[in-house]
Amino acid sequence: MTAEIISVGTELLLGQITDTHAPTMARILAECGIGCQRRTTVGDNLVRLTSTIRESLNRADVVVLIGGLGPTMDDLTRDGIAAALDEKLVREQSYVDELKEWFEKRGIPFSDNNARQGDRPESGRFIDNPNGTAPGLLVQKDGKTVIALPGPKGEFDPMAKGVVREFLERLGGGVIHSRVLRVIGIGESYVETLLADLMQSDEPTVAPYAHTGEVHLRLTAHGKTKEEAEAKLEPVHAEIARRLGPNLFGTDDTTLEQSVVERLRAKGHTIGTAESMTGGQLASRFTNVPGSSEVFRGGIVAYHVDVKIGCLEVPRELLDEVGPVSSEVAERMALGAKDVLKVDWALSVTGNAGPASDIDKKPVGLVYIALAGPDGVEVREEKYRGVREDIQRRTAQTALGWLREKLG
Repeated sequence: MTAEIISVGTELLLGQITDTHAPTMARILAECGIGCQRRTTVGDNLVRLTSTIRESLNRADVVVLIGGLGPTMDDLTRDGIAAALDEKLVREQSYVDELKEWFEKRGIPFSDNNARQGDRPESGRFIDNPNGTAPGLLVQKDGKTVIALPGPKGEFDPMAKGVVREFLERLGGGVIHSRVLRVIGIGESYVETLLADLMQSDEPTVAPYAHTGEVHLRLTAHGKTKEEAEAKLEPVHAEIARRLGPNLFGTDDTTLEQSVVERLRAKGHTIGTAESMTGGQLASRFTNVPGSSEVFRGGIVAYHVDVKIGCLEVPRELLDEVGPVSSEVAERMALGAKDVLKVDWALSVTGNAGPASDIDKKPVGLVYIALAGPDGVEVREEKYRGVREDIQRRTAQTALGWLREKLG
């Protein structure tokens, strides 16, 4: 069974708002065993909307429309569905009466435009909207299903994740369940080499895709129930874990910083940071983890050389001799942070994130990361390409991955 999603609204086409509902709906469809094969955005134009709905109905079994159910004249989803199905709109007076009573109780004027929300295609029925005045629509005709949901997030989310999902589960007759495995320390091409035979499988499927400093593997299986689909994933997950070993650090929403915090907590160790070109990103990622105060004592953003000298005790003579972007300075920053913050481990970062070479002619993308721990201090040099923000993110990711590796 296939589906298409149509997002309705000129504001979407103009880029004035970002469509976050279509991805949510696509995930729900997939989890109900219905594959979304196309997503379309159309403005508030009845001719184009009607044409788009007809085209989607020719291709797909299920068409989900999002938005355009409000009371104003440019809310055209009801009209578009009716026109695409060659039906008339009928007014459900009982709903209009309820809506009018709702307005009167709140002292809000009720207009003819508000009454339009009681209109539906002849063969359709309303989907209750407990958080708003615009009901959703469900039409089943000639083996096709059309669902329309309101655009406001507070109305869309409860309906899509509640009654609509329950309906789609019955309609799809099964589920598609996915699990994301998170990998660090090896590149996408090498992951593909290690897992080449598994990636040829049709059930479950294994698909890699790259993120900043990580590779994600999406495992997907079909089943009559979520439990049946999950059972198909387990042996493949176990085999991938065997092949990738410690490079596999988490599943689904597990972040690298969560993995690091868990390892620090298990060892009873503490961590502190000293950052220059990342401007506090490392510290921020630690504090994003609930309960990280057990292991993360604090961070120092030593962006200016005076702060490196005053807070981290980096000798001025060293800075004058080798410059702030150097392995020697990274090492002294880590040792200084370890001493000042009284921690077991200290990570330091210094480098040039661009956009231009620094005063010492150090190239953009040159980074030094130092890690001071119970057995001494180590420094590694990295060279990155990209814009400033990319270099900063990749540096923080590399630093966290290195610490995780050292924690074992």
